[in-house]
Amino acid sequence: MKLYIVGGKSPTGKALIEILRKHKIRFLAPADKYFDPDNALAIAKSITDFRPDQLINLADFISGNHSALKRAESAQERCRKINAQLPAVLSEVCNHLGIPLLHLSNSYVFDGEKKLAYNETDELNPQGVYGRCTLAGEEAVRAHPNHIIVRSGWLFGLHKRGLIKSWIRLAKRSGGEITVFRRRFSPTSTADLAHALFAIAQQVDCDANAWGTYHYAGLETKREAEFGRQTLDYAANHDEDIYQLIDSIKLLEGPVRLPELLNSTLSSKKIFDTFGIKPRSWHGHLRETIKSLYGGRMRVAREQGEDDASGASVDS
Repeated sequence: MKLYIVGGKSPTGKALIEILRKHKIRFLAPADKYFDPDNALAIAKSITDFRPDQLINLADFISGNHSALKRAESAQERCRKINAQLPAVLSEVCNHLGIPLLHLSNSYVFDGEKKLAYNETDELNPQGVYGRCTLAGEEAVRAHPNHIIVRSGWLFGLHKRGLIKSWIRLAKRSGGEITVFRRRFSPTSTADLAHALFAIAQQVDCDANAWGTYHYAGLETKREAEFGRQTLDYAANHDEDIYQLIDSIKLLEGPVRLPELLNSTLSSKKIFDTFGIKPRSWHGHLRETIKSLYGGRMRVAREQGEDDASGASVDS
């Protein structure tokens, strides 16, 4: 199996490349600068020269920083190029070369008004620039008959820690009071998503004929306030300041404003029924992500009641 990776520097891309190296899978992951959709000929030449068995597109306007969701409203052209125009180029090239295309998408193709988790057959109704560009990208990918689209849950991980870091910093600066959105989402580890994508690629390599759209999200959905509280509870194991604040922490829920979604939870039933890929608990990965903020060293050892002053600060 030879894989061509677009968006290899994204958080999910980095996690996937770690898996590919571990399994000694041959791949090529050119830098983002080589994927200017206005230069489709150069993209086509790079893919043709490598002659991959599959192409996986992980490029996304907000892959590295969730705050870019709002910025997309004033950066429409850039968002369109990454989330709509680039997938269209990749789809056309892969279709021409007869290469299966795996494409990563997200829940912002929905309007967030559904009470239950979204499934793959629900109506698409994006509410912002980012969602509309993402949907346009999906539609372009569907023009290639041998495609798989995977919509992921709300992502976090070792290479995507921005909001987690913000909550910890805000808690320390405000004496434990944080304002979050009154929204519900499906926390999903980038590592688990990468494993799911790899499992799909392996089955496609074995001639699995299961083209279409799938959802993959973490096992347990949460309100943002609940996930934020869990984050700070885990952080208290490493951070003396958070440990001292933990009983007085308050997470205040503010209104959800577009383009953010009130509900972005996803059902992973179809991907399990088709590929046998189970949604996994995100708690272990959340603990690992938080631990990485402190260099892996404990700041507070609760059981022993001892402080380890050698731990690095989250603000460093």
